[in-house]
Amino acid sequence: MNSYWLAKTFHSSYGYVRYGICGEGPPLVLVHGTPWSSFNWRHLIPGLSEWFTVYYYDLVGYGKSEKATGDVSLGIQHHVLDELLQEWRINEPIVVGHDFGGTTALRTHLLLNVSYKKLVLIDPVALAPWGSSFFSHVFKHEEAFRGIPGYIHEAMVAAYVQDAMYTPMPSDTLKGTITPWLKDIGQAAFYRQIAQADQRYTDEIEPLYASMTVPTLILWGAEDEWIPIGRGRELRRRIPNASFRSIPNAGHLVQEDQPATLLGYLTRYLVDDENAI
Repeated sequence: MNSYWLAKTFHSSYGYVRYGICGEGPPLVLVHGTPWSSFNWRHLIPGLSEWFTVYYYDLVGYGKSEKATGDVSLGIQHHVLDELLQEWRINEPIVVGHDFGGTTALRTHLLLNVSYKKLVLIDPVALAPWGSSFFSHVFKHEEAFRGIPGYIHEAMVAAYVQDAMYTPMPSDTLKGTITPWLKDIGQAAFYRQIAQADQRYTDEIEPLYASMTVPTLILWGAEDEWIPIGRGRELRRRIPNASFRSIPNAGHLVQEDQPATLLGYLTRYLVDDENAI
């Protein structure tokens, strides 16, 4: 059986969620960002499952989960994560969040008071200002983007996601990343989630970072052009006693650029004593 397999479905209050569970040990939850899916964790799941019971899922509106026509924003994703944790009956999991997944993990912890054993943030969207000019343009013209010819949309999405990596994106990675965003349903979903990206969802939690006590590791691609590494260092200053490490030769999509290095940092921090890193 392939370690990466979304075999299960959970019907959340906001749409159905496809998820998988792999391995044995303490619970560890992987939360992806945008415009990614749990597909982009596939290099890490086998290694992490040697030490942990790994839970991975596609956010509502992403991947193989329901591409709901309503709210798929950061305003609901933390509620979905909370419902999943209750469905899985796990308390104080280790949570690893990338990009919007990091935002979702932070919002779940800070707004819903969900306790974590440890938290790992990988190039998270956490500090204002954020949101590219492309995001702003889609926000103003979402309907027009939903109506462009499919081949133009595919070319745009391909160019967009490849820009997140420092190394050239392999063809199989590109295919697996963009496939959920193709055809009519996927195309509409792609522009929907961008149009709903709103900085107020991080403005709401930024003042709360100083109150965090959960052991936190921040990992950042040294060559991230989407969210420069300086934001990571600033976030480390905002979260008391957080650890910070940069990952060389990696852009925003660290788990595709340098999966072995990322896995090494994760296992060292999560398996060994938290002060060893």
